[in-house]
Amino acid sequence: LLEEINKIEGLKRIRLGSLEPNLITDEFVERLKRVNKICDHFHLSLQSGCNDTLKRMNRKYCTEDFEKVVTRLRTAFPNVILTTDIIVGFPGETEEDFKTTFEYLKKINFYKMHVFKYSQRKGTRAAVMPNQIDGNIKEERSHKLIKLSDENEKNFLDTYIGKTLEVLFEQEEQGYTKGHTSNYLVVKVKETGIENKIIKVKIIDRENLELIGEIMQ
Repeated sequence: LLEEINKIEGLKRIRLGSLEPNLITDEFVERLKRVNKICDHFHLSLQSGCNDTLKRMNRKYCTEDFEKVVTRLRTAFPNVILTTDIIVGFPGETEEDFKTTFEYLKKINFYKMHVFKYSQRKGTRAAVMPNQIDGNIKEERSHKLIKLSDENEKNFLDTYIGKTLEVLFEQEEQGYTKGHTSNYLVVKVKETGIENKIIKVKIIDRENLELIGEIMQ
């Protein structure tokens, strides 16, 4: 399907949504890297960096498998950006489990992590599991991972200062027009009337978690 979509004239970018790690096989990546309109940003559903927690979540992969997926994508797409979802405070997650997750996430070095605190949902297995985690502990763990994510994001963004990137501009906001690069970095410029256009931009600075650019003349 992606190979057929890639043939559509006038279509500039194809971006995939959230992907299960088990989908990212060697064959999948080998074919995908020839789909030249594919965006080099992949959101992979990890949920935890601790194998014991993944088993309790009934996930069909382990951290070792996930790391192989990351290597495949980073080898095939040199400028790839990887983002993920993480749940903290899943029933039975010990302090040691959380530390294992934290260290694993530092090693993988995601561009951004979307961090969620586990909440009970009626009718699910997890809702009646023993060792439910106190809300204050969930809050503390969430804060630590969000801080790590923000640090990662700033470090990644700083490496792009001085580079020229192609940006698809999408919306005007507070005197800027904002858009995304193919690998999903947010870039803003002091220009208007450029929505829905892909334009080359030189990155001159970073403001918090966004890059500031100047349109190339």
